[in-house]
Amino acid sequence: MVILGAGFGGLSAAKALKNAPCDVVVIDRRNYHLFQPLLYQVATAALSPADIASPIRSILSRQRNARVLMARVTGIDAARRLVELEGGGAEPFDHLVVATGARHAYFGHDQWEAVAPGLKKIDDATDIRRRVLLAFEHAESTTEPEERRALLTFVVVGGGATGVEMAGAIAELAHWALADDFHAIDPTQARIVLVEAGPRLLPAFPPELAEHARQALVKLGVEVQLGHAVEECDSSGVKHRNERIPARTIVWAAGVQASPAAKWLKCEKDRAGRAIVADDLSVPGHPEIFVIGDTAAVNDPNGKPVPGIAPAAKQMGTYVGRLLAARLRAKAKPGPFRYRHDGSLATIGRNAAIADFGWIRLKGRLAWWLWGIAHIYFLIDFRGRLVVALQWLWSYLTYRRGARLITGGESDV
Repeated sequence: MVILGAGFGGLSAAKALKNAPCDVVVIDRRNYHLFQPLLYQVATAALSPADIASPIRSILSRQRNARVLMARVTGIDAARRLVELEGGGAEPFDHLVVATGARHAYFGHDQWEAVAPGLKKIDDATDIRRRVLLAFEHAESTTEPEERRALLTFVVVGGGATGVEMAGAIAELAHWALADDFHAIDPTQARIVLVEAGPRLLPAFPPELAEHARQALVKLGVEVQLGHAVEECDSSGVKHRNERIPARTIVWAAGVQASPAAKWLKCEKDRAGRAIVADDLSVPGHPEIFVIGDTAAVNDPNGKPVPGIAPAAKQMGTYVGRLLAARLRAKAKPGPFRYRHDGSLATIGRNAAIADFGWIRLKGRLAWWLWGIAHIYFLIDFRGRLVVALQWLWSYLTYRRGARLITGGESDV
C-alpha cells in the first residue's frame, strides 16, 4: 500500500492499515506532518513552527508495517503501477492512496504569488511572519510619511476562514503585542484591510454567524470590503474597486486548487482540478487507486461538495484504510463513503469566534474556548498539545506573542 502525502488524510489511511497484512509506504516531500489550521498563528508570531508540526517517522514509529520515504512525486504510471519520483526513481504499488492536498489558486494571475504569498506550508507562514514583522521595523526607520503608511497597511485577500483568522490575528498583533515596542510609530494605527469578492464573509457559515464575524473584525479595527475582487496586485499594493491601496504586505487567502494528481492519473477532474472519484473514493477504471482529501471531488449525502477541511480528509483516509484492510482479508467491504459533518469553527480574535454544529450555533467567548479546545485536541502528539495550550495561556494572560523572530532571507518590503 503506497500512500502519497502525510497530511490528515494520508496519516489516517496509514493508521487504519496498522493491523492489516500488508506493507505500508508513506511518501511525502517533507519529513513532518503539519497541522495546517494553526498555520496562521505561526504567520502572526503566536506559535513557532515546531508547535504545530511533528516528524512523520515519529508518528508512525510504532506501526511495524509502515515505512516512510521522503521524496517528491513527479507522476504516476497507473498502467505499470509505479509512483514516479524526482531524480528518476520509482516506487511500485499494489494499491495507491493519493492524498497530496491542495495549493494556492490565483485565478489566472500566478505572477501575484511573489508579492501575495498564500498559507499552505511552514515556509509560507515564516515568510509571511518575516514580511509582517519587517514592515513594522522598516516603518520605524523610514522618515517618509507615505512610505510609512504603506508599510503599516496590511491587505488580506479572501474572506474564508483563513482570511478572517489571518486579518484578526494581524490586528491583534498590531494593537496588543507590538503596541508598546516602538517609539517612532504607533503600531495600533496600522491599517488592516480584508478584501472579499463575494457579498459576505465565510460563505460556509450561516449568514447570522458570518455577520457576527464581520462585526467582530470591525471591532478589532479591520476594514472589511465586500463585493469586489482584487483587480491588480504588485509590490506597491492592490487595486480594488478602482481604488489603489498602497500596501507593502499582502496575504493571499482567496482560493485553492488541487495538486496535479488528476493530471498524473489522466482522470476526469472538476474546475478546481480535483479528481472525480467513485462512491468508494476510487478512480473510475482503477479500483486499486484511491484519491482523498483536498485532491478529490466528493459530494455529501445532500449532493453538496465535501469541504476541504481536516475532519473530511481524516474521514476519507480512515474509510479507505478500512476498505483496503477488508479487501486484503477477503471480507465484505464497507458501503459507499458518506461524509459526516460534525460542525464548523472559525476564530476572529481574542474571545471572538463562531461555531456551527447545525443543531446549535455559538458565537463569542464560548465559541472561542471551544475552538481552542478542539484545535488542541486534534494536534497529533501530546507534546504539541501541551506546548500550544501553555503558549496560548501565556499569550492570553500577558497579551504577548513569543515567536516574534525575523528569520530567512531578505524581505520584499
